Amino acid sequence: MKEYSVPELGEGIYEAEIVEWLVRPGDTVQYGQNLAEVMTDKATMELPAPFAGTIETLAAEPGQTIEVGQLLLRYSPAALSDAAHDGLDRPVPIVAAESVARRHAGRPAPPVVEAGNGHERSAAPTKASPAVRRLARSLAIDLHDVPGNGPDGRVLIEDLGTFIKNRQQPPASRAAEKSTVLDFGTPGTRVKMQGVRRSIAEHMIASKQLIPHYTYVDECDVSKMVELRNALKRPLYRQHVKLTYVPFFVKAVVGALKRVPVVNASVDDEKGEIVLYDRYDIGLAMATTRGLIVPVIRDADRRGIADIAREIERLSRAAKVGSIARDDLRGSTFTISSIGNVGGLISTPIIHHPEVGILAVGRVFKRPVYNDAGDIVPARIVYLSFSFDHRIIDGSVGAIFGNFVMQQLQNPQALVGED
Repeated sequence: MKEYSVPELGEGIYEAEIVEWLVRPGDTVQYGQNLAEVMTDKATMELPAPFAGTIETLAAEPGQTIEVGQLLLRYSPAALSDAAHDGLDRPVPIVAAESVARRHAGRPAPPVVEAGNGHERSAAPTKASPAVRRLARSLAIDLHDVPGNGPDGRVLIEDLGTFIKNRQQPPASRAAEKSTVLDFGTPGTRVKMQGVRRSIAEHMIASKQLIPHYTYVDECDVSKMVELRNALKRPLYRQHVKLTYVPFFVKAVVGALKRVPVVNASVDDEKGEIVLYDRYDIGLAMATTRGLIVPVIRDADRRGIADIAREIERLSRAAKVGSIARDDLRGSTFTISSIGNVGGLISTPIIHHPEVGILAVGRVFKRPVYNDAGDIVPARIVYLSFSFDHRIIDGSVGAIFGNFVMQQLQNPQALVGED
């Protein structure tokens, strides 16, 4: 009998939480077969087996936090001939959930026809990753009805999409899909704080305890930005690009960070040093069914409006199905939180430690204003709520940074001109 311990999960990651076991004692596993779904640094991934054999015991329970090097399970190795065939003890890369299945897409398993109705259905229990199962539940889809095109008939995300296209989805299913955007809780219940929720709590506590926050709010006339977005929206849609306001805010922030580099920084609390970055990786706070996550737009200074919009859509899709890569969730130098889509105007955002600033964007709304000629005209207004680390960013510096952001938004053609 051999032991298998928690492998290295990535640079700077020392622990994870078991979300779900994908094997049980007595199961025979092959090299590369997924053993468990774990969550680390807000990302969900599957641990593949670097061995072939039979599972004997599991050393941890779902919801338990495990550390790198800690015993995960015990197994009996397969016979040498089988092991050689399966690549026994060869390292296998750990990737985000869904990625392993995607690599093997296109290898359908032979179906079995049920007696009496001629309906094709797998004779064995349906194989699918936890992310696929969650999505299927939210859409009220029975996975037994979905033909799987992954290895051994495994149902993939693409298979769900094909299944939906090939049927007339009932209204109840569409309502169920929308209702799973956020979990508002159930009265009279107790819910264990674990997974993403526990990670959020730990990060928020650390941020508020370590960082002396102050918030600066200003209003910005974004009428020209709204006009420009409306002009670009349809042409980009023909290119399958969904253009929202967020890419404009990303570009405006990048321009301001270049003018005020001290805001594009973090604090090394142990060394007592301010780390100023020469890269512009913008985090975008997103609400998911599991809680708040912060995917990162890499090299935002080198991307155009359309490219940023594409990247936001890619990250959003991955976040919704729980398959976002952990590398997409770390390394941001400044964070933007958009609350306008739910109707908010002003907020006091909490800084994404160890960064030194964050911007919360409110709802864009119409309001009458005086123009330079003294006439009352309609304008599109948005409130920008900045929070800064007062150890690093003085009040005047924060206000100057905010002014630079607003200047960019009030002259958006320059932002698009960089495309």
